[in-house]
Amino acid sequence: MSIVSIPIVNRKYQMGCEDGQEARLVELGKMVDVRAREILDKIGPLPEASLLATLCIVMADELKSKSAGGADEAQLNEILERVRKLKKSLG
Repeated sequence: MSIVSIPIVNRKYQMGCEDGQEARLVELGKMVDVRAREILDKIGPLPEASLLATLCIVMADELKSKSAGGADEAQLNEILERVRKLKKSLG
């Protein structure tokens, strides 16, 4: 097990991960840091616990919206290609 230091809004958090997963954890930490800073820019300073709760709710909402909301660009292109093939076979 490895320990990685993840900076989020000027504070470092020590997090454990499986060996070989350090880069992924750092990448995810950067995503969280960016989102936390966006929230702070929009609503101003918050106590750490309030920022954490807000961040979790915002990211959960984004995840739920993405999973519930339709296809991404690659999926849309695949659907379009299927429609083209179907049209060709019918015409």
